Amino acid sequence: MKGRTELTDVFARLESFGDRFRLERGLAPGQDWIGCDRLLDPSSDELGRVLDAERHASGQVSDHATALTVMAVYAGTVTASALLAWAIDGKVIDMRPRNVAIRLSPHHGFEAVGLREPTVTEAPVETLVSWVLDDHLLPLARAMRIRTRAGLRQLNGGVAHGCAAAFCIASRRGGDVDQLENAYHAFLTAATGDLDRLGTVIRLREDDREGLFYLRNTCCLYYTSAEQVKCSSCCLDTVEDRVTNYRRVLAEGVVPH
Repeated sequence: MKGRTELTDVFARLESFGDRFRLERGLAPGQDWIGCDRLLDPSSDELGRVLDAERHASGQVSDHATALTVMAVYAGTVTASALLAWAIDGKVIDMRPRNVAIRLSPHHGFEAVGLREPTVTEAPVETLVSWVLDDHLLPLARAMRIRTRAGLRQLNGGVAHGCAAAFCIASRRGGDVDQLENAYHAFLTAATGDLDRLGTVIRLREDDREGLFYLRNTCCLYYTSAEQVKCSSCCLDTVEDRVTNYRRVLAEGVVPH
């Protein structure tokens, strides 16, 4: 574990990119935290609570659509901080399931993400892949496959989308685009789960604004929810339409999910 000042610096830099990357530390009892290690058991009450909360919040129409939505938002929020910390600082936060907890929200997504022990270490990308993908996201996808019968390729598509979001969103919130693009490709090269087949990160520029954007090859079915809207990266839209939309939001300084 690094010194307190260095730890503070790592977490402060993450928070500077927005609430999505905020990690609570020193988890207090009685705040209804759910240990993420419990979510890897497909029959656990905790996994049922997560799925029920999202289905109620977004008004999803089926168990498998709920699972796909949860997988995408989970990968794009719960473990996204570990990817960004490695990309900008070369540090790996211990986000193995036993060290991570979440609080549910009455709205789409999660109320908070917390660490039992705020452990940060200098480590290569292989450690990041091992802790975030092999130990956490991919086993969670398999658990949700068993629980809901959602397709594993679509679930892994949510993993790929959520991981890419860490690099893409940071690139449009003041991050060094070159650094983040190179870090993403290094992560993708080392990644397991065939993430490279599930979507593509592209780099766009409009006037003086530049950023990274993701083109999904799989669908999370969020458009079947009560909100009836598609993600900006939705594969149901053509690549041309998505790029046009991305250029518009880049020019306007908007950060799509």
